[in-house]
Amino acid sequence: MKPELLYLCYATALTGILWLPYTLDRLLTRGLVSTVGYDEEAKPQSKWAQRLMKAHNNAVENLVVFATLILLANAMGVSNPMIATASMLYFWARLVHAVTYTLGIPWIRTLGFLSGFVAQAMVAVQLLLH
Repeated sequence: MKPELLYLCYATALTGILWLPYTLDRLLTRGLVSTVGYDEEAKPQSKWAQRLMKAHNNAVENLVVFATLILLANAMGVSNPMIATASMLYFWARLVHAVTYTLGIPWIRTLGFLSGFVAQAMVAVQLLLH
């Protein structure tokens, strides 16, 4: 498997499991009935869980861009060390973003987000130069 497809798989899996911790927090904070229902006046979740939900939403939004670029590169037959490096950078940047957002560490969270953006831009540039 090409490195960029492997890291796309990693990033997708990471994005796919980010909901688990905040859902467990919801279950512990609100109880089962409120968790599976539509209780508009439910007890608020823990602050970390609220931040993780935001990080998850951000990960989903950015995965759309990253996955499109990587799949486009694959369809075009464009694979090089820059794209492989960008893909690795994207995965680790998104992991750092999710962890630091959850822990409430703003500057590193922002660096994680920006690093992911740079990784997307690196792939886009490679495609546009092809």
